[in-house]
Amino acid sequence: MKNNIVLIGFMGVGKGSVAREIVRQSKMVAIDTDDIIESMENRSIKKIFAKEGEPYFRELERRVAQWLQVSVNDTLISTGGGFYKVPQLKEIGTVVLLDAPFKTIYQRIIDHPNATKKLKKRPLFQEIDKAQALYNEREPQYRAVADIVIDVSCKDYETIAQEILEKTAS
Repeated sequence: MKNNIVLIGFMGVGKGSVAREIVRQSKMVAIDTDDIIESMENRSIKKIFAKEGEPYFRELERRVAQWLQVSVNDTLISTGGGFYKVPQLKEIGTVVLLDAPFKTIYQRIIDHPNATKKLKKRPLFQEIDKAQALYNEREPQYRAVADIVIDVSCKDYETIAQEILEKTAS
């Protein structure tokens, strides 16, 4: 297995914020799969979803996963909410699930100073009932692919990062 840490979890759980804190604490290099896809396509995730649809986006995720598996080592990889479905996930690195109840995730997003921007950035979070149903569907699937599960409820990013680094230390 590669010496990568792959952060998975529902959209808005804090993968990007936790990734930045891990980088601060460990000096690891970090990449974000959604950022890679936006760069590949030269457009936002929201625009990709609107014009091409979810199946096209999932194919882009598979392409990114293939590249990660072949080319990336010793890196922290923050992923989009559906990235856990790529077939070679376990070959990319140690899979760490950031877990929290749906209400906690939603509350964090709407309490954020840039809440409107954060909600716009997440196309699948536009309808709260559908987002809740998607969360309920994905939660057991996330757990099934995770090597490590970290409950992020009521924890600051520094504590979460420390816990991940301790549990993934070789």
